[in-house]
Amino acid sequence: MAESEQVTAVAAEHGRPVVIVDQLHVKYRIFAGGRRARGRASRSGLFTLGGRGVRTVHALKGVSFTAYANESIGVIGHNGSGKSTLMRAITGLTPPAAGAVYATTRPNLLGVGAALLPDLSGENNIVLGGLALGFSKGEVTGLRDEIVEFAELQDAIELPMRTYSSGMQARLKFAIATAKHHEILIVDEALSVGDRQFRERSEARIREIRADAGTIFLVSHSMKSIRDTCDRVLWIHRGKLRMDGPTEKVVQAYEKSRTAGR
Repeated sequence: MAESEQVTAVAAEHGRPVVIVDQLHVKYRIFAGGRRARGRASRSGLFTLGGRGVRTVHALKGVSFTAYANESIGVIGHNGSGKSTLMRAITGLTPPAAGAVYATTRPNLLGVGAALLPDLSGENNIVLGGLALGFSKGEVTGLRDEIVEFAELQDAIELPMRTYSSGMQARLKFAIATAKHHEILIVDEALSVGDRQFRERSEARIREIRADAGTIFLVSHSMKSIRDTCDRVLWIHRGKLRMDGPTEKVVQAYEKSRTAGR
């Protein structure tokens, strides 16, 4: 089959490609002092010498995959496996050492670690966040009540952000970010906060974005959230793509490896 016919066949089966990751490598150079950097990490092959007091972390090693419109893709793996590095590379925040990332539009990264302005009220952060997303002042005003209700902050929205718990901040950030339609949205551990009811509403919001021709990447350690939200999973292991496939198949393999201690 000719290459053009193969591309047409893939598009017919999966839909429109929106992100292509092609043999992506990411490396960090870090200052490493003390026993920890020379110990277990170096024996695993993750760290290599890069000069006196400097070490190179090969965080991603030749990762390749294609994401399509209307997919909800879970990203799983142990701590330090390269999940968040991959997401930052997709958004353009982390440059590749080799390989490339192609996207039809700039992906938006939603993570609980992103900073809000602590001395401003939740109300003012809604305005600033909405303007940063491209809304007009009138559009932000129109969305205000929906955002506050979704974040469950009716009694605290006038208080400074520094008085909020980490969970309250994460709920507000999620509500602001998902008020806008995203063609490509990356959610990095944002569903690990809040009670069960909030997590269920957040997962429902992600499904709405996907249904509206959006593509979602969900990074999570919660296999329940992955199962409830995603139709495909990428398993990243020590910087490599270990498995890519249907959610249940990949999650079962991952859970089995954890039980076996691999």
